[in-house]
Amino acid sequence: MTVRPELSVVLPYRDAEETLEEAVASVLEERDVALELIAVDDGSTDRGPELLASIAARDPRVRVVRTEPRGLVPALDLGLELARAPFVARMDADDVSLRGRFSRQLELLQRDPRIAVVGCLVEAFPEGAVEGGLLRYVEWQNALLTPEDHARERFVESPLCHPSVTMRLEAVREVGGYREGPFPEDYDLFLRLASRGHALAKVPFLGLRWRHSEGRLTFRDPRCSPEAIRRCKAPFLAEVIHRDPREFVLWGAGREGRRLARELEAFGAIPARFVDIDPKKIGRTARGRPIGSAEGLRPDRAFVIAAVASRGARAEIRAGLRARGFSEGEDFIFAA
Repeated sequence: MTVRPELSVVLPYRDAEETLEEAVASVLEERDVALELIAVDDGSTDRGPELLASIAARDPRVRVVRTEPRGLVPALDLGLELARAPFVARMDADDVSLRGRFSRQLELLQRDPRIAVVGCLVEAFPEGAVEGGLLRYVEWQNALLTPEDHARERFVESPLCHPSVTMRLEAVREVGGYREGPFPEDYDLFLRLASRGHALAKVPFLGLRWRHSEGRLTFRDPRCSPEAIRRCKAPFLAEVIHRDPREFVLWGAGREGRRLARELEAFGAIPARFVDIDPKKIGRTARGRPIGSAEGLRPDRAFVIAAVASRGARAEIRAGLRARGFSEGEDFIFAA
């Protein structure tokens, strides 16, 4: 008798023979969860499909699907369509899942029905490829654990590492699955889930080794560029702004703030004014709106979106707003 899996792990791949076996083996080492691995071959021309066929012949948990090269989003949506479990996890063909990840993520999802997506702590490797902005991004992601953490900082950037997550399949299908567009498909999905009231969280467990190389899609796909990320979050951020009756103030009249303001304008979210700490900007205008100092900002009158990308800016702005009585998440949000 076939046992219905508790978890469907979706692994799309194309021409990944060098790392595919290690990735698959790491998933199959999980013995505390009844899982199926849905490996979607998106038009490979190397030995990857042959390697997968050999593994599937030895392990009935592996389901192999081959398609013409259609791209990542169709491959992911096909995996969701084929999933037989109530929960679906993501995995990439060049990463390493660590044993215990899935059982911990399922435990949290089953315990808290508010949560639709659970990530884990990740370790980026190899060491020589992880530095600068990438290292800071991983550290920032790993510091977000609770639903409140993720809700508070979801507009800074994607708060979850996509191949590290396990999701409630019903919730993902409810919002339409993955979408193709000029934006990161994972961040778009997480923002749609959050906008429908679903919570995001992480388990405080190192569950994924996240491989990085010069050829990784994240670094060369225009859908993952800073412009695409701003475009992705703008409609969801505009929804939050429109729900608040207070004056919308955008903190940051520099490049990042002006660019975000331009994206928000398309959704009718136009700041009444900008705030900046640079005395050279104060008294001037940005996108036709006055630039002033933070003096006079009051939480009963202003809802602040902070969009300053320079290192250390969030801590400085957070301290300044809290000193004026602003509460993060209710009276101000970071969007950079």
